[in-house]
Amino acid sequence: MVSEMRKKKGFISARPQKVYHTYTTHSPNFLGLHQNFGLWQNSSYGKGVIVGVLDTGITPNHPSFNDENMPPPPEKWKGTCAFEGSACNNKLIGARNFVSEVSPPPPPVDEEGHGTHTASTAAGNFVANVSVIGSAKGTAVGMAPLAHLSIYKVCTEDGCAESAILAAMDAAIEDGVDVLSLSLGGASESFFEDSIAVGAFAAMEKGIFVSCAAGNDGPDYSTLSNEAPWILTVGASTIDRTIKATAVLGNGEQLSGESAFQVHNFPPTLLPLVYPGAKDEDAALCGAGSLDKSDVKGKVVLCDRGGGIARVDKGKTVKEAGGAAMILVNQEIDGYTILADTHVLPATELSYNDGLIVKGYINSTTTTNSPPTATIVFKGTIIGTKTAPSVASFSSRGPNSASPGILKPDILGPGVNILAAWPFSVDNNTSNNGNATFNIISGTSMATPHLSGIAALLKSAHPDWSPAAIKSAIITTADQYNLNGSKILDERLVPADVFATGGGHVNPSRASDPGLIYDLNPDDYIPYLCGLNYTDQEIQQIVQRKVECSQVTSIPEAQLNYPSFAIWLGQTSLTYSRTVTNVGEANSMYTVKVSPIPGVDVGVTPDTLVFTEVNQKLTYNISFSPSSTPVDEDMVQGAIAWVSQNHIVKSPIALIFQ
Repeated sequence: MVSEMRKKKGFISARPQKVYHTYTTHSPNFLGLHQNFGLWQNSSYGKGVIVGVLDTGITPNHPSFNDENMPPPPEKWKGTCAFEGSACNNKLIGARNFVSEVSPPPPPVDEEGHGTHTASTAAGNFVANVSVIGSAKGTAVGMAPLAHLSIYKVCTEDGCAESAILAAMDAAIEDGVDVLSLSLGGASESFFEDSIAVGAFAAMEKGIFVSCAAGNDGPDYSTLSNEAPWILTVGASTIDRTIKATAVLGNGEQLSGESAFQVHNFPPTLLPLVYPGAKDEDAALCGAGSLDKSDVKGKVVLCDRGGGIARVDKGKTVKEAGGAAMILVNQEIDGYTILADTHVLPATELSYNDGLIVKGYINSTTTTNSPPTATIVFKGTIIGTKTAPSVASFSSRGPNSASPGILKPDILGPGVNILAAWPFSVDNNTSNNGNATFNIISGTSMATPHLSGIAALLKSAHPDWSPAAIKSAIITTADQYNLNGSKILDERLVPADVFATGGGHVNPSRASDPGLIYDLNPDDYIPYLCGLNYTDQEIQQIVQRKVECSQVTSIPEAQLNYPSFAIWLGQTSLTYSRTVTNVGEANSMYTVKVSPIPGVDVGVTPDTLVFTEVNQKLTYNISFSPSSTPVDEDMVQGAIAWVSQNHIVKSPIALIFQ
């Protein structure tokens, strides 16, 4: 079939289809978004901006998608809504199904929940008095509550076919969306073989901002998805809300964990504590049927995370075997990233280190006549965790395999224990009465729509900004510190590196007033792609027009006018240039500040930039040289910042020794 296609005029390439996967109330306030104040007010809550969401569909008539205070779609809107009746309104203006083989396809009803959750996170309207099984009570709202939504169903429980993704991206471009949000991705690959990268390039050419998930394969390095520089690649962080469930051991030890299922009438009486994994490795994971031969009836059962078994399913196994409660403990790679799940029985999840304490306690009782005991005390929703934001253990890390000279991920956004809309009840105390239409889940999938919605706010506040300008504003104004005033930590509670954080944690209000931006237009990527040593035909697959690299002055990756640096340094000095555009005060002066980088000398010329008008562009050179005092490390990091009276424009630097 392909051999015949090659004979057709206009044929470029063909290959087997790949399947991509999805990456699975308080976060607006945590990010500094407040009603009638600041960026929400200045951006009119995203009014007039259209956010396109590619996911598992949507739940029509959900209260998060009501159109109260919503204007009609802008005149440029050309899309259609496949739902009938009141489901299509001034909020949900578009909905199409790209996974059905039936013609015409049915409406894109969300049967998984993922798409409903991400859409409401990006642009859900205000919904008062919501909770998940009584926890995390408050008002649910998306990042851009008055932005319009257009939904493109490209995923099912079996994954997301790239043909559906590309078709949906093309449709969204034609429909007139301003922002595309894709909480999905696949393995790293060359951009011409990456359908999301190809579709995102076409969107970027039309001025559409594209936000994509970094992936859930952390904390290992080089695990990223969606690495193209014209995409905003989003990692996941914690927020300062915990839904506390404390494990109390028979020796008096109290260990703080979390569970969205808060059992307030659970008796404080200490119950027998058992770890089936002490005798049976399979039982340690509490998979289906693994506890049939274990004596767990009426006991608190200790289970290990992992094994490809869903955390809530482990609790189902314990419950079916007669267990009274479950203590779920992290694997070492999970560290201190704790997920608050909608468990089916009294349960808590503990960190890896606290899990070792529980196991040590159980082992210590074998030499005494006092068998181990435990209970769980449920303490409700607590705001103000000072270690937030921290990098989630699952958040994929750089370096960028597809383009090592581009630093990825770009940014962190809230992605742990995020409350948002859900198609069906998760209330464990009732028989699916439909009242609990929200759920708490985690993933870079949850972080991505936060950034998509923030991009919509910035687009509304600055309609003339390009996608690259919005990305630059987000990266160079990001937070470097947690609520405790310390450097952002990772899942081990040690300072996270730039391959985990990128620019840092998003700060929407500062991003709206960045001072300077690193801008790019679509043609700027051609010399960069030629510098990757792609063939003319491979680049043509990305940019969808004729390119001859022999007629182009190619550039190294680090020369692209990107707001961050990934430098691979050998024995000789490297020098690159950057051009910044003044979007702050007309008359302003910026002075460079370079944070010391061990083993490297960094020079910037000029060291002062003086602007006399808005949108004025100035260029500086930055050089990297091995210092006379080398370090015994493969990677070091630092930053440069351009500082004026009113702005700090910071660019992270990752430097890898070759």
